[in-house]
Amino acid sequence: MKHLLRPHFTVCLLLAASYALAQRGPATEPPAARAAEGPATPIPPETNSVTDHELSLDGKTIHYSATAGTLLIDGDDAKPYGTVFYVAYTVVGVGDLRTRPVTFLYNGGPGSASMWLHMGSVGPVRVMTASPEATGSAPYQVTPNQYSLLDKTDLVFVDAVGTGFSRPVGTATIKNFAGTDQDVQAFEKFIHRYVTVNHRWNSPKFLFGESYGTTRSAALADALETSGMPLNGVILMSTILNYFTMAPGGDAVFIGNLPSYAAIAWHFGKIAHKPADEKAFLNEVRAFARGPYAEALAQGHNLPQAQADSIAQKLAGYTGLTAQYIKEANLRISPTRFRKELMRDQRLIIGRYDARFEGTDLDAAGETPGYDPSSTGITGAFVSAFHDYLDRELKYTSKDSYLPSGLNINQTWDHTHRPPGGGGGGGRGQVQPMRDAYVAGDLADAMRKNPRLKVFSANGLFDLATPFFITEYDLAHMGLEPKLRGNIEFGYYPSGHMIYLNVDALKQLKSDLAGFYSRAVEGGN
Repeated sequence: MKHLLRPHFTVCLLLAASYALAQRGPATEPPAARAAEGPATPIPPETNSVTDHELSLDGKTIHYSATAGTLLIDGDDAKPYGTVFYVAYTVVGVGDLRTRPVTFLYNGGPGSASMWLHMGSVGPVRVMTASPEATGSAPYQVTPNQYSLLDKTDLVFVDAVGTGFSRPVGTATIKNFAGTDQDVQAFEKFIHRYVTVNHRWNSPKFLFGESYGTTRSAALADALETSGMPLNGVILMSTILNYFTMAPGGDAVFIGNLPSYAAIAWHFGKIAHKPADEKAFLNEVRAFARGPYAEALAQGHNLPQAQADSIAQKLAGYTGLTAQYIKEANLRISPTRFRKELMRDQRLIIGRYDARFEGTDLDAAGETPGYDPSSTGITGAFVSAFHDYLDRELKYTSKDSYLPSGLNINQTWDHTHRPPGGGGGGGRGQVQPMRDAYVAGDLADAMRKNPRLKVFSANGLFDLATPFFITEYDLAHMGLEPKLRGNIEFGYYPSGHMIYLNVDALKQLKSDLAGFYSRAVEGGN
């Protein structure tokens, strides 16, 4: 892990006068009106802290402003129903904002704040970790990020309502936000408000979501397109676009996980006669997964024993597990079992979000891991470093507690989604809602309406939360015409769900995205 010297930060706490003019003060509704609507949360004023900084990228010094603040978003009754916290990094001295892209970034969960992307990926700073080892205890180091995208785009990190400092206000409750379509509506309102306040309507625009943030991005891209804000690009990191793959009794998840198991087994040297060419090896596993393996699972318990034995032997060769164990699991290995079994002979478990991380369990003979070492290994570093950075460098304070994860949001999330379609108007009113979110169709709808919209899919080879083979499947089943298929690009990295935890992978990601931004902006001219 490289340790870089901390840059000189010129910190100036100020309130930009032009910005303040566009901000709102506290609501002044008559008390009687509020009483009629029921108990209400006081509507706070919009606030911000603006500080000045500089960053050296590729030998050039970039001067930028960091704005940590809140914006209010209105409900359907034109009254504020949410306050949204964000941190925006904007390069100073740009003469024509029409030439300067702006990117909205967020994590997923659902119910996760944007702290992870903010402090680990393409922002101007990043927290140093010992990845794939556990990072340990404070003090933690926040360093200038030499792989930031600030040379290509302004960056706006957004916390979903119910996470970070973002909260429901007025008569709204978390139920107004804790759902697929409710969440998309809130983010659409925030982006409209941000570009209005900051005069960015004619700037090139991008979305950058991680994990459930990709679910949000796919639906949000179509919602923004419908409301008159076509995007230049969408970046999907560690993607989930179809929750139907989680349905009980289906085999899609086992088929989709297999290439990830093979990549992890290859990484740990668990493959007998390990091939030198990882890419060719994974292509072989992909072909087996969509062919003989899928055909065998489709037969269910009617699969002949001889064929089951043959498939188990093949799976053992790809996954590093024994054929006997695979047969006992009926050829269907869940990620939790794989994480426990692969390194059992060494009394080790591996991570879910990033299988490079190893840990030990109290019960080495157990069936599933007791925790996720790829989560526990970095959470403390990110939470502590972010709070310190917010206080020391961004000079932002709040009476509220910052919530890295919203309370019970994930558990109570409404996955119901009304997809696009139904009539020539392109609206959603005539389409029946789906109980489980499927949003690849939304992204496809946005691409058909805006043929210049570009998509970049970033995938960690060792990610067991959102396996890359399932992402490939979903993006290949969008029903796009040949001329649009080339608008989707893929990147693969030797890392996990949080690709940026591997600094070498982050370096390659920055290079890939720099080219993607150039092509996406040029394609919009």
